[in-house]
Amino acid sequence: METDPVIARRDLIKTTAAIAAAIPATLAATSALGADQGPQPQAAAEAAVPPTTLAEVPPGPDVKLTIERRDQVALFGLNRPDVQNRVDPETFQALARAFYDYDHDPSLRAAILFGHGDNFSRGIDVEGFRAAAKTGNPLSGLTRIVNPLSYGPAQRTKPLIVAVHGDTWNLGHELFLAADIRVAAAGTRFGQDENTHGRFPGGGSTVRFVREAGWGNAMRYMLTGDHWTAEDAYRIGTLQEIAATPEAALARAVEIAGRIAACGPLGVQTTLVSAHLAIDAGEAAAFSQLGAQYGALYRTRDFIEGVTAQAEGRPPVFHGD
Repeated sequence: METDPVIARRDLIKTTAAIAAAIPATLAATSALGADQGPQPQAAAEAAVPPTTLAEVPPGPDVKLTIERRDQVALFGLNRPDVQNRVDPETFQALARAFYDYDHDPSLRAAILFGHGDNFSRGIDVEGFRAAAKTGNPLSGLTRIVNPLSYGPAQRTKPLIVAVHGDTWNLGHELFLAADIRVAAAGTRFGQDENTHGRFPGGGSTVRFVREAGWGNAMRYMLTGDHWTAEDAYRIGTLQEIAATPEAALARAVEIAGRIAACGPLGVQTTLVSAHLAIDAGEAAAFSQLGAQYGALYRTRDFIEGVTAQAEGRPPVFHGD
């Protein structure tokens, strides 16, 4: 029996809306972790939490996050190239556990986040977050985790370098901004285009992008949804170095991580803690409001219009309600 195309399209729109509605409840839950407590000195953390050992995870068909150890450096690789490394709840949870183990492994002094395949990450895997809508928090109930977006009561106290290439969009760009040092391959395409779909950048860009690039530069891209290049990112200050190829970008990140690992680890951690003291107090309030802002925005008709337009493959028509 053939399906009425009108009914099929309506069902597709409803399904897409239900999937997209899971996003705010899921990502905004990172703000439920709290943002009123900055990173603590490693000595204090170790007094309360026993050290751990970060285990390697080689590439495999079901491995969404690879983990490699190179002496005192850990490499974390987003490994969903078939979906442009979009982050689903399992990948987000794996990152949270890996960051915790890295931070509490005394044999590791620096870490690198990169992406396998043609892109670093195009952001959230909307379909993958459907099931998480029931709990509203991909990290709910988990212990021994560090929020990959780097806010809340448990944060990294050790440095993270990110090496990006290809499409680095939305949540992918927010993971990029959450790192301490950033390297990109020439040809990297950055994006924070949620506003073109009736959403908003709620994983930290409204705080960090503004801080790193300045108000006008950040708003230029977030408010329009326009994408930008590695050269643009370097010009506005969110990117520290540009390498010729993705392989060269990762190699350069490894080199920088090695230089950090050769420094005194307590001095490196104290440098991070001291620097965070200068900025975290003012940012805590902004991070703590992300959940409420998500909830309000995603109940609007404009949000449904954005989702519907995506499902129908047409430009959205927003009305401001």
